[in-house]
Amino acid sequence: MIITDTHTHLYSEAFDVDRKEMIQRAIAANVSRFFIPAIDSTYTESMLQLEADFPDNVHLMMGLHPTHVKENYKEELAHVEEMLAKRTFVAIGEIGIDLYWDKTTLGIQQDAFRYQIKLAKKYKLPIVIHCRDAFNEIFEILEEEKDDTLFGIFHCFTGNLEQARQAISYNMKLGIGGVVTFKNGKIDQFLNQIDIKHIVLETDSPYLAPKPFRGKRNESSYIIKVLEKLSAIYEVSEEEIAKITTQNSKEIFRQ
Repeated sequence: MIITDTHTHLYSEAFDVDRKEMIQRAIAANVSRFFIPAIDSTYTESMLQLEADFPDNVHLMMGLHPTHVKENYKEELAHVEEMLAKRTFVAIGEIGIDLYWDKTTLGIQQDAFRYQIKLAKKYKLPIVIHCRDAFNEIFEILEEEKDDTLFGIFHCFTGNLEQARQAISYNMKLGIGGVVTFKNGKIDQFLNQIDIKHIVLETDSPYLAPKPFRGKRNESSYIIKVLEKLSAIYEVSEEEIAKITTQNSKEIFRQ
C-alpha cells in the first residue's frame, strides 16, 4: 500500500528536533510520497535540503503563501519566478486568499493569486489553493481564470457540498485532512456525495492533527487516521482509498 500526503510542511521549525525520525515513521507506515508547499523565500533552502535528504520521497512546490503577502510581495513573486526558471517544481503552491488573519491585504493577496495562476499556466503546472474565510473571493478569480490549463488542488477543503462541487468544476481535487475526523468538521456529512476520484489525502502537518491527536503537532504518519475515516465514509477498504487517492495525486502532480 502506498499512501500520498499531498500537503505537508516537513521543513517546519516544529520538526527541527526530530525531522528525519518523523519522516521515517511515516515511511514505515506506508506514507512514502510527500508533496511540500512553499510559504515564502525564507524557507526555500530548507525545502531544497529536505529534497536532497529524501530524493525518492519528497516533491517540492514553489509559491507565495497568502498570509505572507506583505509590502514586499513583488520581491517574493520575483523569487518564485527565479526558482521556477532555475529548476523543476511539481506545482505552484500554496497560493490563494486568507481573510482570517488580515482583511486589509485583500487587494495584494488577489494580485499575488492572479499572478501565480498565470505562472502556473505558463509552466503548465497545477495550483494548490489555500482558502480561509475567502471562498467567494477565490471563486471569483477562478471564474476569471478557468480554462483547460487551470487545474490543481483545493487544499484543506472545509466548505459545504455546493462549494465542493464548485471547486471541482474548476478542475480542482479536494484536499482532505484531519478536519474530516473532527466532530464539528461537517465535511464528513456530505463527502460520500462526492466521487472519490475528486479526493486527495493530506495532513497539512504540523497543523490540523486528526483525532485522537487534535491540538497536538501533526505529522505525516497521522494521515492513517484520515484514511480510516474515508474508508468508513466511502465504505471501501483503506487499501482502496490509498490506491485511488494516490492515483489522483499522480494525475495532478504528474509524479
